[in-house]
Amino acid sequence: MFAASSLEFLKRLLDTPGPSGFEGAAARVWREGIADVATVSADVMGNSLAVVEGGGGPTIMLAGHIDEIGIIITWVDDGGLVYISPIGGWDPQVLVGQRIRFLSANGPVLGVVGKKPVHVMKPDEREKASKVTDLWVDIGASSKADALKLVQVGDAGVIDGRAIELPNNRLVSRAIDNRIGAFVVAEALRRYGANPGEARVVAVATAQEEIAYHGGGALVAANRLAPVMAIAVDVTFATDHPGVEKKEHGDHTLGGGPVLARGSVISPVVFGLLRDRAAALEIPVSVHAVGRDTATDADFIHIAREGVATGLVSIPNRYMHSPNEMVSLDDVDRAATLIADTCRHVTRATDFAAR
Repeated sequence: MFAASSLEFLKRLLDTPGPSGFEGAAARVWREGIADVATVSADVMGNSLAVVEGGGGPTIMLAGHIDEIGIIITWVDDGGLVYISPIGGWDPQVLVGQRIRFLSANGPVLGVVGKKPVHVMKPDEREKASKVTDLWVDIGASSKADALKLVQVGDAGVIDGRAIELPNNRLVSRAIDNRIGAFVVAEALRRYGANPGEARVVAVATAQEEIAYHGGGALVAANRLAPVMAIAVDVTFATDHPGVEKKEHGDHTLGGGPVLARGSVISPVVFGLLRDRAAALEIPVSVHAVGRDTATDADFIHIAREGVATGLVSIPNRYMHSPNEMVSLDDVDRAATLIADTCRHVTRATDFAAR
């Protein structure tokens, strides 16, 4: 299990706001958290990189995106109410009644999401789902001028919530997707660095995955690093709660171990390495069959330059894209151990070519 310092680092990382395109504060926390064991840097895209040289062998890229979904201010009305647009994929229903933390030039600005009260809705309105355009954020301003002293159009925000621990080693945060992946690659690098193999391993906290129709920071980093192998780390849907069809999404439980993707863009060699090392370490895993894209950084890393042999390790996550996503720290710990050990078993002789 994690050292106390690693768990403290994880909570600080989760609590630091970093919506897509505004990842700077969270990225700084990530670099500070791994700088004692790796050489760290940042790029113009917003990626953060940490390197353990190993034995000078093949380069492996570990990618976990550090951005989270958020909101951005689009307009302030004459009464000082703030209107917003989503950053990333939101179910607007989970925004209703939430507290918001805006990242302004003046520091954090708090507000609450407002909506017409149910008491004054017409009967047909009560049956309709809220849209983001039906909502506003009240920051306590009395006028537009008053509001603009605090925030500006283009300021981003996130749900104002802190990480909490629940029984059975479960952790809840608004930013599990995918600050947890950024943490896993840092922790895997830390464990790899304690007993390095031949490979040069670069952990990357990638930027802009939640809006990455163009490839985001992951594609930029992969083109720069030219790795022969990569492992992306993200979350996937836990299917151990009501309303999720296992026949569609697989059987993935909190505490049941990491999830290994198979098919589509996934290298069969990397999948085999991960599966075999999990068996050797007696780490429980489940397999997620992927027929097309994975909706993760893996989709773009594998097509960088002349192609990268790419694997995907996911953490089962309940309540994705909500203010209270939930994972098991047991799964997080096992994922870091599995990835570090897999990297140790990659040598100059490892052949990733398709056969």
